[in-house]
Amino acid sequence: MKAYLPTPLGFYTFLVCCFAPIAVVVILVESLTSADYVSFPPVGLSLRWYLEIPQRPEFVASLVTSLTVAVAAALVSTVVGTLAGLALVRYRFPGRAVLQTLFLSPLSVPSIVLGIALLRFYATYAVPRNIVTLVLAHTLITAPYTIRLVSVSLGAVSQQLELAARNLGATPWIAFRSVTLPLIRPGMLAGLVFAFIISFDDISVSLFLASVKSTTLPVRIFTYIDQSYDPFITAISSVLILIVAVLAIAIEKTVGIGKLFGIR
Repeated sequence: MKAYLPTPLGFYTFLVCCFAPIAVVVILVESLTSADYVSFPPVGLSLRWYLEIPQRPEFVASLVTSLTVAVAAALVSTVVGTLAGLALVRYRFPGRAVLQTLFLSPLSVPSIVLGIALLRFYATYAVPRNIVTLVLAHTLITAPYTIRLVSVSLGAVSQQLELAARNLGATPWIAFRSVTLPLIRPGMLAGLVFAFIISFDDISVSLFLASVKSTTLPVRIFTYIDQSYDPFITAISSVLILIVAVLAIAIEKTVGIGKLFGIR
């Protein structure tokens, strides 16, 4: 039997996969310290800094803001992504390629540039910075993911199934709801979760658009680190990590990322 020899690229990929989680593990372990300063390995083991989170109303308010914005942006992005995906995959019309590039363009623009551009736009037209404008900005950066995922799901579904339902007397809406929608639901669900995670973790755009009453948790953490650095910040950062990890596990168990992209 021929022995398997890893390629340089495969070995490099293996090293990256091993190195990437180290920073996350360090933060999680440091958050369990009982000392008043950040240390690794931690001095003692305690949930002291986690228990302090409810006593910081500004962080609790920012967590609620982040959850509200992320849920709203994910829902709007899923609706927009489904409609845009249907138009791009199922129909052929002049300018389709240009429109597809336009929808996916936020992926190629650095987030900090996008944040500055949105801040300039809001300032020029005197648009107030609040949760609504923050949701619109987050929809802009999350919609490309839902469009892409829904498009992949639609590409794997034969349009003949929907046409067969219409030949049997179903209206276009009933054929879509009964045939196409259940088949593309995994892509929609994956897009929903991806949009939530991206919005919930965003800081580049939120940093420019946040206001006193609409400060997201990543922005709150960023400004807190600028002033001080104690184990509390590792505890609140661990909460962010755990929320994202739970969502990632949920989407893998319910949909399967590899299955969605045809990897397995």
